[in-house]
Amino acid sequence: MFIQTRSIVVQKGFADQVVERFSKEGLLDQREGLIDINVMVNRISKENEEVLVLIRWASLEDWKNWEKSPEHIQGHKDKKGQPKPDYMISMNVNSYELKTTRFGPAGK
Repeated sequence: MFIQTRSIVVQKGFADQVVERFSKEGLLDQREGLIDINVMVNRISKENEEVLVLIRWASLEDWKNWEKSPEHIQGHKDKKGQPKPDYMISMNVNSYELKTTRFGPAGK
C-alpha cells in the first residue's frame, strides 16, 4: 500500500473550507487503485487549524499512474498561476510505503 499525506495549515476558522474542497468527488475517485481519501481536522492549536488529507493507494504504481495521467496534469495546468488562498499558512506533502499493520480488537 502507498499513502500520500497533505498537511494544510490554515488560519483559525478556515479548516472547513479546506475540508469541503477535499470532500467533493472528482476524477481521482474513479482511478484504479485508489483505496480511500480521509480528511481530518486538528483544531487544538489556539493560533491555527490543520487539515490532514490521507490518500491511500493499493500500490506505488497506481499512484504513479495517477500522477502521470492527462487528467492530473491538466488539473495542475488549470491551477497554475492562481494565488493560494489568503488563509493558507503552509502545506506539506509526504509519501509513505506501508510496511505493516496491527489491528486492535475494534479493527478485527
